[in-house]
Amino acid sequence: MSATARTDVSVVTQQDEELAALARALSHPARVAIVRYLAEAGTCMCGQIVSVLPLAQATVSQHLKVLKDAGLVQGEVDGPRVCYCVNPETMKRFQALVASLPPCCA
Repeated sequence: MSATARTDVSVVTQQDEELAALARALSHPARVAIVRYLAEAGTCMCGQIVSVLPLAQATVSQHLKVLKDAGLVQGEVDGPRVCYCVNPETMKRFQALVASLPPCCA
């Protein structure tokens, strides 16, 4: 590819960094399934997530940690359990960042 044919990307913006971090957190199909389940079901316990996914409790907990660290999921301690739900502000931000990508050529 010639130098004139390349697209000049001179600056990586804060929005680019933010989108990449959120996309990285959603880069595993199990994490997408967890977010989808939480968005549809509302708040639930980790045990309920395990019952709908063919994954071990420890694996679900690891995925929830990644999602929580990225801000996509929030957890609230309820006695010995943690109730998880989607963080609506972060999800709206992710959707806006994706929507801000330029349209693809046909």
